[in-house]
Amino acid sequence: MEERSNKRSKQLLSERPIFPKRAVITAGMPYGNKELHFGHIGGVFIHADVFARFLRDRIGMKNVIFVSGTDCYGSPILESFRKRTETEENVGAIEDYVYGNHLKQKEALAEYEISLNLYGASALGRTGEVHQEVSDEIFHALYKKGYLEKLSTPQFYDPEYKVLLNGRQVVGQCPIQGCSSDIGYADECSLGHQYMPSDLIHPTSTLSGKKPEVKNVTNWYFKLEDFQRLLSDRVEFLRLHTNTRKYLLSAMEEFLKKPVIYVKRNQMDLLEEIKEKLPKFDILDEDKKTSVTLVFENLDNRDLARNVLGEKGIYYRTGKTLVPFRLTGNIEWGVRVPELESLDNLTFWVWPESLWAPISFTRTYLETLGVEKGKWKDWWCSSEAIVYQFIGEDNIYFYGIAEMAMFMALQEHDPSITPKDGELMLPHLIANNHVLFMDKKASSSGEIKPPMAKELLQYYTAEQLRMHFLSLGLDSKSVSFQPKVFAKNTLEGIDPVTKEGNLLTNVFNRIIRSCFYTAQKYYDSKIPDGAISESIRKESIEAILSFELHMYNHEFHRLTYVLDTYIRNMNKYWVNNIRIADANEDDALRRQVLIDVFHVVRVTTTLLHPIAPTGCELVREYLGVGGDLWDWENIFEPITAFFDKDKEHRLRFLEPRVDFFKKHDSQFE
Repeated sequence: MEERSNKRSKQLLSERPIFPKRAVITAGMPYGNKELHFGHIGGVFIHADVFARFLRDRIGMKNVIFVSGTDCYGSPILESFRKRTETEENVGAIEDYVYGNHLKQKEALAEYEISLNLYGASALGRTGEVHQEVSDEIFHALYKKGYLEKLSTPQFYDPEYKVLLNGRQVVGQCPIQGCSSDIGYADECSLGHQYMPSDLIHPTSTLSGKKPEVKNVTNWYFKLEDFQRLLSDRVEFLRLHTNTRKYLLSAMEEFLKKPVIYVKRNQMDLLEEIKEKLPKFDILDEDKKTSVTLVFENLDNRDLARNVLGEKGIYYRTGKTLVPFRLTGNIEWGVRVPELESLDNLTFWVWPESLWAPISFTRTYLETLGVEKGKWKDWWCSSEAIVYQFIGEDNIYFYGIAEMAMFMALQEHDPSITPKDGELMLPHLIANNHVLFMDKKASSSGEIKPPMAKELLQYYTAEQLRMHFLSLGLDSKSVSFQPKVFAKNTLEGIDPVTKEGNLLTNVFNRIIRSCFYTAQKYYDSKIPDGAISESIRKESIEAILSFELHMYNHEFHRLTYVLDTYIRNMNKYWVNNIRIADANEDDALRRQVLIDVFHVVRVTTTLLHPIAPTGCELVREYLGVGGDLWDWENIFEPITAFFDKDKEHRLRFLEPRVDFFKKHDSQFE
């Protein structure tokens, strides 16, 4: 057993992961028409915050920027505001509506101890001004490099209200084969699939409740389909050379297939009649499938085929593929688009401008520090830096496909999946699966409403929730959030939400208190002199290195496993040995156990610091040491290394029943 442990420790030491010199962390932007619900916090923000806090400890606070913000624009906000004006008086301007929600979002994030350097708003204040500047720069750069095109495409029009309808004012059924979305909007469904408005099945205007007409409208589109080969190469590169999550790569590949059309088998006779009129295609006929697949060389050929099929009255579905990515629209509430080629009065579609919003936020934050304007490139265009983007699985198309293609297009030289130093880098994506609620998907726009983030804090502490959401394992599958207080007496036994937190509020609290009380009783609040036992030192090293490796791989649920094993093992060590020491009045054993377990407290507190920062800071204060305790340059050092060598070090006196990690008041009977 000892030999195996030594081998494991040596292997971990020799294979320690390499972190960047600088890092930007971003978290998905919540829409400005709502407060934060549990999915925003538990599905993205807590994971991003834990990683940002870890990197500050690992590579230095000044080398990490953590940004996010309110997504102020877009048809969901406009539609929510319109409905509110119909039912309430004195609503104010849409800016006031968004600003109110922005403040509520910031307040919730603060209560969950999300340590953002900047939580901006794409339409408000200096952040909004910088975002407009960045949007102008990116638009001109893409246009100059030839990656934009004007396309006249169908847009829905409500003749009763005499208005063009924005994306959320039209609902129907997604036309993508196999899509499980419960609702499709004008040109995207609730799961993020993209399609042309004319493909939407059974469109209905939310204004009149009637089928809208279709009018051609000219907008700017990004030539996304030109990047199919590069994007495919990137997926393969990520698979071979990085720790990118496998399901993320699979989801990206789904969008990189050749254009296809699915036709039901019962329509094959009709298809046979017009086959010669179709552009060249291959046919896939798989057993047990209800449809056959027509595979085309390019998007133009597929669209020609759609026209022929439609004229013949053949029902079909399209498959995922790259289509031109719309950059602009004509809704008034949006980032203004520069006038070019007689196209004016346009605004950016919310999705593309939200993809470069983190650059705007980074620039705004650096400006507050007095950093010169061009220095943002040290963070986004440097081979020494990495941008980590935490997103939800619904957004993989936008971040994994559209963003990567646009960022490659913005590189000064030929687009590359491995850009050279000085070119715009491609961010590293960390996509989480859905957090379900009571085994069902909840959303603000769906039938099952999610609990608000602040509502949960009426029953649980932020640290309990941070531990629990990390433990769910969203990197590999969707997992249900099942708080007992919302279960209406259907859950028996311990509340699942407090299970991981109990490791801190019960076991670790008890270990810390025992150490302090023993030091106070026997050693005048001092830690005895002496070396740490070799077995404890080795187990601590293995816990440190395992924790570091799991953090590097974004395996957040495994962090809680490492902590659970280490803390419980050390609790057994304390209980078993201190009992012997007390029974035999063995001061030598008592000293050794205290030295060992104070080392465990030191190591655990440093590992735990990104997850439960408030409790860990309280432990640090009672230990009487400075903030260098968190610095991973010192991670293998004993607690005595942080004491002033010129002074006798005494621990702060610990009063009876102090809880470093607290339960919620509602959990005490």
